Amino acid sequence: MLTRFSVAPLHTMTRALAAVAMGRTAPDLVITGGRILSTYTERIHGEREIWITGGRIAAIKPAGTYRKSGLTGARTYDARGGILAPGLVDPHVHIESAMMTACAFAEAALLNGTTTVFCDSHEIGNVCDVAGIEWMLEDARRAPLSIFLTVPSTVPATNATLETAGGDLTAAKIGGIFDRWPEAAALGEKMDYVSVALGDARSHAILAAALKRGRPVCGHIYGREFVAAGAASGISDTHEAIDRDIADDFLENGVWVFLRGGNPTTPWHSLPAAIRAITELGANPKRVCVCTDDRDADDLFLFGMDWVVRQAVAAGLQTTTAWSLGSLHPATRYAMDGEFGGLAPARRADVVLLNEALEVQNTWFGGELVVERRKITPVLERALSRRYRYPRAAYATVKLPKRVPLTPPLPKTAVTANVIRVVPPGIVTAHDQVKLESAPDWDSLLAAHDLCFLTVVERHGKNGNVAHGLLADFGLRDGAVASSVGHDAHNIVLAGTNEPDMRLALATVKRLRGGVCVVRRGQVLASVALPIAGLLSDKRAPIVGRETTALKRAWTRLGCRVPYMGFNLLPLSVIPALRLTDRGLVDVNAMKLMPLFTPAPKA
Repeated sequence: MLTRFSVAPLHTMTRALAAVAMGRTAPDLVITGGRILSTYTERIHGEREIWITGGRIAAIKPAGTYRKSGLTGARTYDARGGILAPGLVDPHVHIESAMMTACAFAEAALLNGTTTVFCDSHEIGNVCDVAGIEWMLEDARRAPLSIFLTVPSTVPATNATLETAGGDLTAAKIGGIFDRWPEAAALGEKMDYVSVALGDARSHAILAAALKRGRPVCGHIYGREFVAAGAASGISDTHEAIDRDIADDFLENGVWVFLRGGNPTTPWHSLPAAIRAITELGANPKRVCVCTDDRDADDLFLFGMDWVVRQAVAAGLQTTTAWSLGSLHPATRYAMDGEFGGLAPARRADVVLLNEALEVQNTWFGGELVVERRKITPVLERALSRRYRYPRAAYATVKLPKRVPLTPPLPKTAVTANVIRVVPPGIVTAHDQVKLESAPDWDSLLAAHDLCFLTVVERHGKNGNVAHGLLADFGLRDGAVASSVGHDAHNIVLAGTNEPDMRLALATVKRLRGGVCVVRRGQVLASVALPIAGLLSDKRAPIVGRETTALKRAWTRLGCRVPYMGFNLLPLSVIPALRLTDRGLVDVNAMKLMPLFTPAPKA
């Protein structure tokens, strides 16, 4: 059933649209007095007006045409000389990273001029398998936003010998999602790129499930040596082009490049380096898009797709080209450019009004004004008050063992420790080998080497695993932090300087039914409750944003050098070099477990 924000399929509207375009009948809405940013010709045209009917564009005409036409009944809106552009299309985003539901996510997206997103829900898939993905799809259908799914392809991210996940998406399950859900537009990022390159049977069966259905395959590749093998396996886009040269390699191998822009203090801002394939090496941007990938609830408002487009302009692209990278190009990548991505007849009336700085003032979604003067309108407010409610099972996913040791045993003799060293602000980690002399307690050892404890606790109720590690250069001097968003299996990841604070942090996450918290000296300084699958809040976006801001401030006060979203990646055992899962330390380059301590070499 169509909702207020739904737009009827084009084949049911062609006669009505033609009648409006020819001036035989009046449109529903005329947005007049604006300059048109054309993503088709990459020009900005003088004053025009957009004729809209049934949520679609019927025609674009010279400003004042409707007033002179003699037609009556249309609503009109004066753009007062502003720039009218197509709504932005985010080709790669994880809604769960914003720690809110799809309905809540829509509010921030529309404020930033984003009207369509392609999301990979591998987070909730790792926790709740197919059921979780289908809950997200039901949520997306209720949301006032066009949301398509890139079906999670790597759940779990590694095999069961290396980590414990709640979900296990086989090729058959993935094929079933494609067959049941028309919103399933592509296969999501294939994170196990090493396994793909080495010809792993399961990985290639999953690729085949998408390719034989004619669905494109999204990629996730680090390392130039893997580019050709990924492309040969059917992978046709990437958001992990972290520098100029690998971006150029991807483009030459026929792979779409999504330039990832994000808060410059985080690892999610590779656009300035990767865009040099265009600005320095002369690559044509026709197969280049911009994307956001991951945003927390705070950064979602501050660093939306419109901000990423402006970053592309700052890096040297023309305004019209940069906006095309955020609208027409993503639509073209998914073969949906006849539906959105530009302002032209038959397209959805997803329109934004911009000022000279390309800042979003208004957003129309399917012809409905949902943001005006940078504030949501009553029509959007009503829609957001009727958000999808997740089932009871979604609120019962944190199943912890009764009591586990959160710190490793103190070595009785000198040992060599395999230590994870953070490398801010990047996503990769380093593998250090640190000699630890025998000591009466952990305090002196931690202080001497700038270390803190790192612990991962299995939370799916499967085996009660707990694994210990040591973390270097994290900056934590006193207290503990904990998160149930430990990518990608989403077990509980904790860091701390002492077991009592770590135990309080774990208890807090359990009490919240999932979440992130900061603890010091027996006091919870800040927390964000994430009761839906231990990943999502059930509150509105501005509330989650304020809670996240407070969390980040407390996080910084404890001295943590890596943002909490980067901290959440420390168990992600597909990114080099050393990671910690619930099963132990993982040497990512060899894809095998290794011990925390080995005997120190004899002098």
